[in-house]
Amino acid sequence: MRILLDTHALIWWLAGSPSLSRAARAAIGDEDNEVLVSAASAMEIGTKFRLGKLPEAALLATNLMDYVDEQNFRELPIAISHGILAGNLQIAHKDPFDRLLIAQSLCEAIPLVSNEEVFDGFGVTRLW
Repeated sequence: MRILLDTHALIWWLAGSPSLSRAARAAIGDEDNEVLVSAASAMEIGTKFRLGKLPEAALLATNLMDYVDEQNFRELPIAISHGILAGNLQIAHKDPFDRLLIAQSLCEAIPLVSNEEVFDGFGVTRLW
């Protein structure tokens, strides 16, 4: 199964945080699953680190690709189709990173590993 990590799920996985649900931890750790990390998450981590909202993420902000490779995760680039859908989603959610992750999940028909229950109302298949 292919799964897409929300940014917080990626950070919690890499940190070994207990905040990650058992189901999410099992899905991410399952070697039969293809775990995808969006370019949107890379931008979110870098932006929040730069703005001081994620000060503990210095290494992630500069070396995220190394961490992704070490975990045998795969990169999910942002395609024009993702951007079009993210921009046109008729939802009240304003966070551009979340909008891109929602669009990627919908366009690619990939479950999104996220604790964001609000995503359920947007047609996303959410794994948590």
